[in-house]
Amino acid sequence: MTDFYFVRHGQTAANAAGLKQGTINTEITYLSETGKKQAESLRKGFDISFADQIIASPLQRTKDTAAILNRDANLPVTYDKRLLEISYGSWDGEKNADLMSKYPELFDHVLNDALPTYAAVADGETFSHVIDRIDAFMTEVSAKYPDQKIVLITHGFTIKAAVLAAIGRPTDMMVIEEPDNTSVTRITRDVSNNSYYLRYYNRVVNSHF
Repeated sequence: MTDFYFVRHGQTAANAAGLKQGTINTEITYLSETGKKQAESLRKGFDISFADQIIASPLQRTKDTAAILNRDANLPVTYDKRLLEISYGSWDGEKNADLMSKYPELFDHVLNDALPTYAAVADGETFSHVIDRIDAFMTEVSAKYPDQKIVLITHGFTIKAAVLAAIGRPTDMMVIEEPDNTSVTRITRDVSNNSYYLRYYNRVVNSHF
């Protein structure tokens, strides 16, 4: 079995400002000082030396989170575009609150996040496409490394999509909200029977509930 440990990157200035980051890769989407501290806290509370390798999204915020987390473990690191965040199209860089005000029918007002129907208006990536690409990634990687433990440094929606794939692609894709910055989600894939197991979701070091 292959164990995937999904880690969401640390906070960025865009996160703090409530922007849709999507695939933007400019200074506002780099780790903030808070994000660096979050990654450092995770490094101290989540020793990744047990793992075999790290695979990360190629954006700067995920690269930097990986570098901090890997400071002591020194695991081999590679990058894969299938771990990229969802692209919100013309909504990338816009304030979530402004979009909710302008397009209330395109948002879930419990989660304060875009519904799958947003894509047609924003010319963005569909939820289903992200689920397909992360499912294909996990299928391919687990076939190549059927007995490894792999740390994946990626993004909020991408992790949500991986969970949706693992639990059988429910019709209601808003049943899960995106995980927190520097949270850990574990998904196991058994290549012998092509089964997924969601082991835990959105665990954060030193959480207070």
